[in-house]
Amino acid sequence: MITPPYDEWFPGAPIDGTYGYDLEALRTVAPVPPPPGFADTWRRWRREAAAVAAAPAVTPLGRRGAHEVSEVAFSTVDGLRLRGWLGMPATGPARVGVVHSHGYGGRDAPDFSRVPADAAVIFPVARGLGALNVGIGAPATSERHVLHGIGDAETYAIGRCAVDLWTAGDVLVELAGDVPLYVVGESFGGGVGALAFPWDDRVAGATLVVPSFGQYDIRLQVPCAGSGEPLRRYVAAHPEAREVLRLFDASTAATFARVPVRVEAALWDANVPAPGQFAVANAVAQAEAAGTGARLELEVLPAGHAEYPGMLRVVAAAAAATRAHIAASLAAAQTRA
Repeated sequence: MITPPYDEWFPGAPIDGTYGYDLEALRTVAPVPPPPGFADTWRRWRREAAAVAAAPAVTPLGRRGAHEVSEVAFSTVDGLRLRGWLGMPATGPARVGVVHSHGYGGRDAPDFSRVPADAAVIFPVARGLGALNVGIGAPATSERHVLHGIGDAETYAIGRCAVDLWTAGDVLVELAGDVPLYVVGESFGGGVGALAFPWDDRVAGATLVVPSFGQYDIRLQVPCAGSGEPLRRYVAAHPEAREVLRLFDASTAATFARVPVRVEAALWDANVPAPGQFAVANAVAQAEAAGTGARLELEVLPAGHAEYPGMLRVVAAAAAATRAHIAASLAAAQTRA
């Protein structure tokens, strides 16, 4: 792969978004091994979430393309009631349910570009974030959100947001029927999705786009322009927080993958360091090599969290690739059954 001309694309960038890694080096970044009790803790959180009645309330908003769109409110852990958007196929039953998370900028509206016409989809807005859940369960700014509750693994916001994806999946199953689920997440949502999907037996596959929260051994050593920077500074001042974060490393969680996973990882990214993204992909490859049922589909992006020449073409192709991956994941699930 030819290295893009980053000096021309990002002149004067204060951070080298390659962090000194080329593609060959990125493919060797190892995931962080799980600490004792990692899987047991996440499975317990999954059981606790399953015990919560989501009790969805739907407010229709009208048709958009192939979907009837509604705003949906639902209950989750910690006694919270969150909101998001729901899309149901307009012309027939749903074949799959897509749980579609978002980046740290929140979500102002649903984006159906990665969603097949015959899929039900929920776009849950993370606790605390805009546009629908500001002031609910966590602070609204990424700098404060990423640190919220970090004193205890049971209260850390990143873990709680992962748990909320499970209850969002409950909403889809309740409203669309007993459909298999598929997780889509970008940046913040990609990292949270990586933490959540391995523990939900309903999930048939996932797409993780420039996923955050991977490989803290590296992330905590390098500066960045994203939410990892206030986290890095906090851990430097409070080293005990490093032990809490071991339960929330997306690369660690991805080693427990048992389904096909598409990872879109960037060679250059000043917000989410590239080695952390590739550690998530490499974790899926590790699970695949172990014969868990995981299968990695890796797309190497020229850059992440930045505009670059040809980006719109790359984004459109990636959306189509996710739709194709959903179909392939469903076929693989039927074969396993």
